[in-house]
Amino acid sequence: MQNVVLIVHLLLALVLIGVVLLQRSEGGGLGIGGGDGNPSAGRPPLTAMAKLTWALAAAFIATSLTLTIMAAQQSATTSVLDRLGVSSPPPAPELPALPLGDGLLPPPAADDSLAPPPAD
Repeated sequence: MQNVVLIVHLLLALVLIGVVLLQRSEGGGLGIGGGDGNPSAGRPPLTAMAKLTWALAAAFIATSLTLTIMAAQQSATTSVLDRLGVSSPPPAPELPALPLGDGLLPPPAADDSLAPPPAD
């Protein structure tokens, strides 16, 4: 069933692209194109091509949502790792212990001298 919806979805996408490319430019896009420049002229009534574009766009959105719902239902039952046969991730490697001591610590606040101690 999912393959049928996917094929319909792809055909709708191709037909929608073709219908949009066949339409005549009415201008107004990015301020270029035709039109008489009269802002009070209003929009012309929808042509048959425009109605077909709306219908194809609605069908494209419907098939997109249907495919999403089908994929969500299918993935809810099993995990990708379950399909690969991986039961659990491997354990993390043991990290070496940090050295204990004062070698990495800053000098205490009571020691005001930053110079090295004098040599005897």
